[in-house]
Amino acid sequence: MGHIKIRYPLALVLIALVCVGCNALKRTAYEGFDRNEWQHPEEVIRSLGLQAGDQVADLGSGSGYFTVRLASAVGSTGKVYAVDVDHEMNDYVVKRAQEEGYNNVEVILAKYDDPLLPGSGVDLIFTCNTYHHLEDRVQYFANVRKYLRLNGRVAIVDFNGEGWFQKIFGHWTAGEVIQKEMEEAGYVLQREFTFLPKQFFLVFSTQAS
Repeated sequence: MGHIKIRYPLALVLIALVCVGCNALKRTAYEGFDRNEWQHPEEVIRSLGLQAGDQVADLGSGSGYFTVRLASAVGSTGKVYAVDVDHEMNDYVVKRAQEEGYNNVEVILAKYDDPLLPGSGVDLIFTCNTYHHLEDRVQYFANVRKYLRLNGRVAIVDFNGEGWFQKIFGHWTAGEVIQKEMEEAGYVLQREFTFLPKQFFLVFSTQAS
């Protein structure tokens, strides 16, 4: 219990500092101190089965943790739209993409109820640790169907509530809730991956496979 008592105030201090707009702490909140160990980003990317030339939306892109990895996966002929409502993080992703040489990344400042993706559509909408933040999720994903190309997919990774932070602050969504809401929005579950220790990982399409 003593260890937990130390961590809670630290978390609250970090959250307070994030709220006042410190970009460095925002990035820490998105990236975490050991995220690579539990996020398994390379395996997540492989599981998506992306092809060179694919068009992908990283919904809730934050600091670009997955944006740059998706950009590598789709190659120079593909494109990744980094979508977020946080203009400070969007500015950071623009700078990060430039510094790391990703010319296939385009940043979009989204609305809270619309990702504002291009009319030409995307092959995949990917979202990680963002689903629980969205309001009226059924309506939201019903609306974004117009941005999906033929055979387009939506991949959702969200916390499963196993961690103390997620339990206290509600930053998670049960897998059965995600599936139910997405089905109500007009999608069908295509596949569920179970290798992530802290998160659900579900892939949906607009038609049965």
